[in-house]
Amino acid sequence: MRISSAGSALRALACFVPFFAAPSVVPGQNAGASSPSATQPHYPTNEDLRHIKSMGLPLLSPDGRQVLFTVTDSTADGAKAHLWLAASDGQEPARQITFSPPAEKGGERGAQWAPDGSAIYFVARRGEHTQLFRLDLRGGEGSPYDLKVMPAVDESKEKDAIPPPGAEKPAEKRNGDESAEKKDAGGDAEKKPASPEALPIDVSGYAPSPDGKWLALWARDPETPGEKKEKDAKADAEWVNNGKHMTRLYLAALKPDGSIDGALRNVAVPPDVRGAKWSQASDRLLVLTEPPNDLSDLGPAAKAFLVDAANPDHPSSLSAIPPTVGTMAWSPDEGTIVFSAKTPEDAPPGYDELFALPKESPGEKIVPLSSGFNGQLNGMALFFAADGSLIAEAGMGTHLTPVRLSLAGSREPDPIDLHASVVTGLNTNRNQTGWVWVADSGGEPEKLCYAQHLGDTCGALQSPALEPEHLRTAKPELVRWQSGGFTVEGLLCMPDHAEGAKVPLVVDVHGGPFGAWEDRHDVFADFLVGQGWAVLHPNPRGSSNYGVKFAAANKNDLGGGDYQDVMAGVDAVLAKYPVDPSRMALIGYSYGGEMAGFVEGKTDRFRAIVSGAPVIDQFSEYGTESGSWYDRWYFGKPWEHLDDAWKQSPLSGAAHARTPFMLIQGQSDTTDPVGQSEEMYRALRQEGVAVELVTYPRENHGPLAIGFFGRPSTEPWHGFDARQRLVEFIGKNFAATGGPQSAPTPAR
Repeated sequence: MRISSAGSALRALACFVPFFAAPSVVPGQNAGASSPSATQPHYPTNEDLRHIKSMGLPLLSPDGRQVLFTVTDSTADGAKAHLWLAASDGQEPARQITFSPPAEKGGERGAQWAPDGSAIYFVARRGEHTQLFRLDLRGGEGSPYDLKVMPAVDESKEKDAIPPPGAEKPAEKRNGDESAEKKDAGGDAEKKPASPEALPIDVSGYAPSPDGKWLALWARDPETPGEKKEKDAKADAEWVNNGKHMTRLYLAALKPDGSIDGALRNVAVPPDVRGAKWSQASDRLLVLTEPPNDLSDLGPAAKAFLVDAANPDHPSSLSAIPPTVGTMAWSPDEGTIVFSAKTPEDAPPGYDELFALPKESPGEKIVPLSSGFNGQLNGMALFFAADGSLIAEAGMGTHLTPVRLSLAGSREPDPIDLHASVVTGLNTNRNQTGWVWVADSGGEPEKLCYAQHLGDTCGALQSPALEPEHLRTAKPELVRWQSGGFTVEGLLCMPDHAEGAKVPLVVDVHGGPFGAWEDRHDVFADFLVGQGWAVLHPNPRGSSNYGVKFAAANKNDLGGGDYQDVMAGVDAVLAKYPVDPSRMALIGYSYGGEMAGFVEGKTDRFRAIVSGAPVIDQFSEYGTESGSWYDRWYFGKPWEHLDDAWKQSPLSGAAHARTPFMLIQGQSDTTDPVGQSEEMYRALRQEGVAVELVTYPRENHGPLAIGFFGRPSTEPWHGFDARQRLVEFIGKNFAATGGPQSAPTPAR
């Protein structure tokens, strides 16, 4: 339903925009014909945002001398991801080492060093398949592995398969190819069925063993020739949640030169496989699985297994690890397994803690490592320091930083200061000869960092420019206010303004609701500020990074206390800063778009409201979204809690709506389907409210947000168009006479 930091193994998209809270475009110096000169310092224009690149996933080489990282091309250049190398001493310019054929759209991703540092693995789609490549650093091009398996499933051979044997051939063949007809009726009919052949697989993920002798990889069952024929014949009915194609785990033995020695061997863990992690000795695998066919919609159902590489037919279930498990890691002595999983406390799905499962634990009793922490830990980066402590990432208010924990769970997580508000991609090699990360702070461009010891000052490495030259960036100010017994935080960016002049305000609500605004370099906020607007990013109750009590405070109260927190933040800013109360707008995406819908029916203090990919009706959305477990925690099954579900539906306030409203929506959104925006559009239109709906073909929930907020997108113009429409919509309503008063209208 909503974008969040949900505690699954993948935690997709969290590194792009802080949970899809983002400001947008407004009329002013960037909106009209008089755009600033590209050679003069200026806040980013709409076109500038099409030329923003992104950087991430730094990996330190085994010898510590090089850093492998990913750069994604700008939207204007197709948004392909490529691999780059930089010297860890910072003395040499970074160089690009992978290049995609023009016809391939995605580029290269999922890079890892070979354990001896002689090569780099990566995944890329070339032609019809997503393949695993090995790039020998001594020279040459990346070479794909020829990965084939015997098909475990062939639905075209099921007894009820369509078309059945002997069915008529397509009309064009029957009428236009007499020789083919005779062949079908004659000799070919007497031939024995062809024996199954090994088929190429599309790699979903992989893990090379630390000793370089094994390769674990997981892939979905390949499509057989018979299944392809069915599809070509349009015999393509889909039996929902009864699919037989699964994601399975395979092991490959590697020769010293990195080539595969023999055939892939299937590992007997149940599908679907979500990931695998090798032990330090390369003799065992931790494997994470999740049942297929959307069984997790009934409740968390992940399972962890231990696999002996020499005996992959007999995995052991780690029954002590709960079904909410996200990521897993081995301690250096392999005596303990550390994993992330949902807190035992009553908190939103995605509120994870870290736990340890000691090898000698009586009855496999798990040890909490972070209970009571007044922040939000995740399992995205888990490392063990030389002193035996555990290093993990933690969200703490508007900061994201590494912390140090005890494996005994005996001390509070201790932040490690790396002199940046947000630290992402923290990485080291096996011998910890150095550390690398991306430093990201509001008001400063991102930096690729290296330090010999964790805690040392960032040594900035040479990396490609991510933005056009001469762009200005706004440094946000941390603001706090009281609301409903909570201290609530937000980030405020102020534009240039004359002394005594009051500026318009855009309030931007983040997604989730279990998400948070963090103090990052935000080109979209800079774009808004460049229009002459102040931008407020509130973190109301229900946000992550502030502890379990705060995260759970909006249970069965969506659009209630969190709405009050947002409005209290508006009043706090009005009281202290030169903001014009008669020119305010509110925007949001995902849960931020849902909050925009609540605001529409509760107050008329804003001149314009923009809602991206919202939930409007909890009843219809619950039944059509891609997964409902997240929503169920907040208000239960709607048909069992009619009043609660309706009260927490923005549609319930449509009869009170007055504010001009714009909806931005992807047509292929599976998280918050397009019908949600269509419902709001119809309701407001019939209530006589000025409302606009703009939809974008091919766009799913996350990808549209990424392009909209100025990050690299494979859709060349959707983000530009949405920002342009947003500027015009808010601008014309700011310029309109009349409108809201400075005194608040009581909430309805």
